[in-house]
Amino acid sequence: MVTTATGDPSLQDPLPRILEDGVRAAWPICLGYLPIGLAFGVIAQKGGLSPFEIGLMSLLVFAGSSQFIALSMMGSGAGLPAIVMTTFLVNFRHFLMSSTLAVRLRGVPQKWLSLYAYGITDESFALNLTRFQEGPWDWKRAFVVNQTANVAWIGSTVLGGAGGTFLPAGAFGMDFALPAMFLCLLVFQLKGAFHGSAALFAGGSAVVLSLLFEGNGHIVAASLLGATAGLFLKKAFSRGRGKEERQ
Repeated sequence: MVTTATGDPSLQDPLPRILEDGVRAAWPICLGYLPIGLAFGVIAQKGGLSPFEIGLMSLLVFAGSSQFIALSMMGSGAGLPAIVMTTFLVNFRHFLMSSTLAVRLRGVPQKWLSLYAYGITDESFALNLTRFQEGPWDWKRAFVVNQTANVAWIGSTVLGGAGGTFLPAGAFGMDFALPAMFLCLLVFQLKGAFHGSAALFAGGSAVVLSLLFEGNGHIVAASLLGATAGLFLKKAFSRGRGKEERQ
């Protein structure tokens, strides 16, 4: 059963309780953002950005992988159109995440949807989707998760930029923090054989496409291929279970 924004009795909870639940759920994401944000801030500072510019970039973009890619492209002399297009392609997965969450946000006031969409990241998406599935969870708590993670990301990147002269970019394995966090998120999403098969298919597709084509378009293509494969596998699995039950 799908829990909608208007059908959850927890919406009647007082604001302090909603804030407490959201922040408590978000703190593991914030801890994960700390080393990654520090690493980004250090790299950005080494690339010539001031702490103010680093914070502004994190506020406007709020996408760790895209910000790292943008810094790399800026360092290589890429033009603004190329950076914008690459960022768009890398973040295209947000359309998929937003469409998945859309069924959970029925009845949410329109004025809040844009702010909610702004705060969606891979981490907050995975956490909120899991909470929606387990229940009870509502859009207000999910919104608090998004914005708490946003504050943590901006603060950690600014802190990294301010202390960039004292903290080398490769210190403490920070260059591995981002892929490590994505791997952890993947493991938490593996709930069955078809989930694992879709993940392996997407990962294999990404590797093959990255060898065949230049740029970062292979990330979007592999995501679409993995999602499509997962859909077909789930339908096949459902049909198989249906036949067994009829027998």
